[in-house]
Amino acid sequence: MDSMTDNTLGRRGLLRTAVAGAALLPVAGAAGAASADQPQPRPPGGGGETVFSWLGNSGWRIEGNGKTVLFDPYLTRFPTNGFDAKTPLTVATDLVDRHIGEPDLVLVSHSHWDHFNDVPHIARSRGVPVVGTATTCYLLQAMGVDPGQLIVVKGGEFLDFGGFTVQVAASLHSRNAKHRYWAPGTLTAPPAKPPATIGELPEGDTLAFQVRLGDGPSALLTGASDFVEHNLAGLRPDLAMLAVESTARATYRYVPRILQALDFPRTVIPVHWDDFESPITAPAVQDRTMDLDGLTAQVRELSPHTRLIRPEHLQPLHLRA
Repeated sequence: MDSMTDNTLGRRGLLRTAVAGAALLPVAGAAGAASADQPQPRPPGGGGETVFSWLGNSGWRIEGNGKTVLFDPYLTRFPTNGFDAKTPLTVATDLVDRHIGEPDLVLVSHSHWDHFNDVPHIARSRGVPVVGTATTCYLLQAMGVDPGQLIVVKGGEFLDFGGFTVQVAASLHSRNAKHRYWAPGTLTAPPAKPPATIGELPEGDTLAFQVRLGDGPSALLTGASDFVEHNLAGLRPDLAMLAVESTARATYRYVPRILQALDFPRTVIPVHWDDFESPITAPAVQDRTMDLDGLTAQVRELSPHTRLIRPEHLQPLHLRA
């Protein structure tokens, strides 16, 4: 969730196949010879196809090699009256069940409601394992999820789930114009009562994940627009789902630094730019406090060989490395 404690701001490659419904953004500067200091295009990676369906905000349903992985699935998308901390948590169970498929694993970047809210229902109703921080897992335990389903990670783990792999990177939450962010904090034990409002869901540290299903493309999944360079070193994802920073641009050279840290991915898909209080079943509405245009312009300038795709709600992208 990209906002601030005092609520004075709004909240915030080659590609083989992409279905209609996702915008392929033109790549400026792709023609002509590259200068010596420009990143050079990576060779095609080959391999199998993976289907990525955007669940809005930073969320994804990822399907390939007979497996389904969810990342930050938040489909309910309820109004919060300007991020009022007393807003009750609610889950649109029928809507969630309709769009999550048959998940084998759920990944959670952090515990703010716009990433976490629907996860307790998914975990309880499907019995699916969940990977997240200790805070995320403490919250899930308090909300009735079997502790045996919970996988606590810190960053640095490389996990083999049989048919797909997950690499975990310790990351950072986005910051606003005052260099702050909404609901910081961590938990050291499950809360005594199940959280009932959005203010009872602290960030609890932030993670990024790189997933690969079978021999499909590797995809870096981010849930916030900040990071630690050395934690991403060597990942070199085929696809980078990059959270868009706010127009405040409080993080120093966010886009140039993350592109370089990832060795200029072949494909970049911007996320966390839509109004996550608008319905998931409607076309995405851009949150004008999020600098989507700035991210795309910088990618075009700094990495002219990178393919840019703007996703659309629930529309599948059939991608290869």
